Amino acid sequence: MIVLFYNRKTKNRISTAWMFIAISLVIILPFLLGIGLYYKSSLLFVDNSLGDLLFSKVWKPSQGKFGFFPFIMGSLWVTVIAMLISAPICIFAALSITQYSKKFYLKIIHPVIDILAGIPSVVYGVWGILVVVPFISEVIAPVFGAKTMGYSILAGAIVLSVMIIPFILNILIEIFHTIPIELTEASLSVGATKWQTIKFVLVKKAVPGIMAAIGFGFARAFGETMAVLMVVGNMVQIPKNVFEAGYPLPALIANNYGEMLSIPHYDAALMFAALILFVVVMFFNALMRMLIVRYDKY
Repeated sequence: MIVLFYNRKTKNRISTAWMFIAISLVIILPFLLGIGLYYKSSLLFVDNSLGDLLFSKVWKPSQGKFGFFPFIMGSLWVTVIAMLISAPICIFAALSITQYSKKFYLKIIHPVIDILAGIPSVVYGVWGILVVVPFISEVIAPVFGAKTMGYSILAGAIVLSVMIIPFILNILIEIFHTIPIELTEASLSVGATKWQTIKFVLVKKAVPGIMAAIGFGFARAFGETMAVLMVVGNMVQIPKNVFEAGYPLPALIANNYGEMLSIPHYDAALMFAALILFVVVMFFNALMRMLIVRYDKY
């Protein structure tokens, strides 16, 4: 019995130790990534201030001028427009699936959502080139009196919005499923219609969760690379409208990283672009996690 007791105690200690090590690695990893990116990009700070790097419009690496403002604005343009397209679609789709549809419909739609989420981004990019780009240049742009080849902020936003719909929709479906059924029954019992119950009870209850889902979607969309790179035009400029080309931060890294490793300042500039992406994504993830914690309390 004593031997069995010690064996069990030893196994518990070993299990506790490796689980603690695994959790510690998961917690420490983001900090290690941030420190590594800062170290690799620190060469830029010798000749440039943080304000110059973030807000300068001049991108002339041969002259040592690394202004990231056009790339930041390109990322913001594409991501914000993609969210404006995808967020309403996801909210209404989630409401339809969870409040109006029968259970068997949910069993059908879940695999479809998973399939959309699993399609490689390059496939979305090819679809964008073959369908979205010509549609913008031949149909949408002439309506607004604009001339464009189709490779534009709008093309990148449309492709990106389709890519992030499965991600946001899955979160919203789970959020609406967690709302107690008693709230719906109580609202209906006092004479409220189905739509009034959804509008004034369910949606109001789910607001923190909806905001969190959209925030996670924004963080996910901000770092998407390949599909956006293929259709956005990749011109270093601050877009004035959605029909102009842009150059998001992920596209800058993907287009230049391999061939620019031998140039120290350019390499540092690409690492700084990665650091900007890292900080933005971490900030939004932390902010949305706080909203989820608040949502769980209520």
